[in-house]
Amino acid sequence: MFSSLAPLARANPFHAPHLQLVQDGVRRRPEQSETTSTPRRLAAASPAEEQYSCAYGSGRFFMLCGLGGIISCGTTHTGLVPLDLVKCRIQVDPQKYKNIFNGFSVTIKEDGVRGLAKGWAPTFFGYSMQGLCKFGFYEVFKILYGNLLGEENAYLWRTSLYLAASASAEFFADIALAPMEAAKVRIQTQPGYANTLRQAAPKMYAEEGLWAFYKGVAPLWMRQIPYTMMKFACFERTVEALYKYVVPKPRSECSKAEQLVVTFIAGYIAGVFCAIVSHPADSVVSVLNKEKGSSASQVLVRLGFKGVWKGLFARIIMIGTLTALQWFIYDSVKVYFKLPRPPPPEMPESLKKKLGLTE
Repeated sequence: MFSSLAPLARANPFHAPHLQLVQDGVRRRPEQSETTSTPRRLAAASPAEEQYSCAYGSGRFFMLCGLGGIISCGTTHTGLVPLDLVKCRIQVDPQKYKNIFNGFSVTIKEDGVRGLAKGWAPTFFGYSMQGLCKFGFYEVFKILYGNLLGEENAYLWRTSLYLAASASAEFFADIALAPMEAAKVRIQTQPGYANTLRQAAPKMYAEEGLWAFYKGVAPLWMRQIPYTMMKFACFERTVEALYKYVVPKPRSECSKAEQLVVTFIAGYIAGVFCAIVSHPADSVVSVLNKEKGSSASQVLVRLGFKGVWKGLFARIIMIGTLTALQWFIYDSVKVYFKLPRPPPPEMPESLKKKLGLTE
């Protein structure tokens, strides 16, 4: 599959980098007048440019993007376990855990500082697998859908392209996440149930069978798919807007450090919107995994409009920081492994001519 995507990625200027790798470490800029029968003109890379370690859309490219997803999602979610624990407890027991500050105070008083780390193992493993699928498959589906649309439509409908690719990727990512998410919520919100993943997983299987690990997958889709659609589409368009209206020079003239700062800012902006869009479903997931025999619709009705927004402030802080760090780490991994990083999309010349924007 990956090998079949590589030529498609290289053939689509909307996705592919402007400069391609060729043999002998020299890159070329394709000329419109070139054909397969004419000699290819080669140009040496400028000092500001660096050679890529693989071709855009190759198997190695997708695997390293998946690795970037593992590192970015696994480490960030695990690092924010204390905040996630308090947020979940506010959602399932708002009478006891009244707000974020009270939640930390009560948790430390009852369980000690070590109690804030409850659920770190399922968080790490679950979100590492989710990151692998989320970022890896996003790159796959972006190329697939982009080539189905064609160059001009891929530019005109690029927001829809980002939404469709991220939704498709998250569908599979949530299947990978669901078992560990279920165990995490049990550990964090049911006192005395289990303290570790090794205790929780066998107990859950003994009580409810395999269904215990996947009964929350539908609410996860409700929470994560809108979240991820916002995360990727808002990020992509925010990066485009920042380079167009805020950053005083083109992206090609920015250093890697400057580009990563733009990535972090765009990620945080996207994270705030992500938290708001996905919070009601997140509340349902937290309560559903705590209770036995309840359905998502029953929990939603019982919580009501006001109830599903409990813990929103904590989630905005958590998701805003989380999303910014994830994009920063993911882009840093791409820089470290010298992966192709296409610049923000520009209107194709053919479309400019159709719209009369060129002489």
